[in-house]
Amino acid sequence: MGVVRKQYSQEFKQEEVRFVIEEGLSVAETARDLGIAENVLHRWKKELSRHGTKAYPGHSQPIEAELARLRRENEVLKREREFLKQATIFFAQHHPDT
Repeated sequence: MGVVRKQYSQEFKQEEVRFVIEEGLSVAETARDLGIAENVLHRWKKELSRHGTKAYPGHSQPIEAELARLRRENEVLKREREFLKQATIFFAQHHPDT
């Protein structure tokens, strides 16, 4: 079996790099606290400095796509629920009493 790589969100990476930059924490200390390799945090820092808020797009795009899909699905379900409510009312009003 292959090694499972831990994935971190775009926000998490940006926040941890900001701690290093703004709080003056060392990369080594922060990486050790996070349980990641020091070179990983260096890579995150370099990517953030090059690309700014557009850094680390690989992890945020699937989340955004999933959110959009769920919102569309939610709208469909709302319409279906409303239709079923209306059908229930219709049949209740037009059902002969027995």
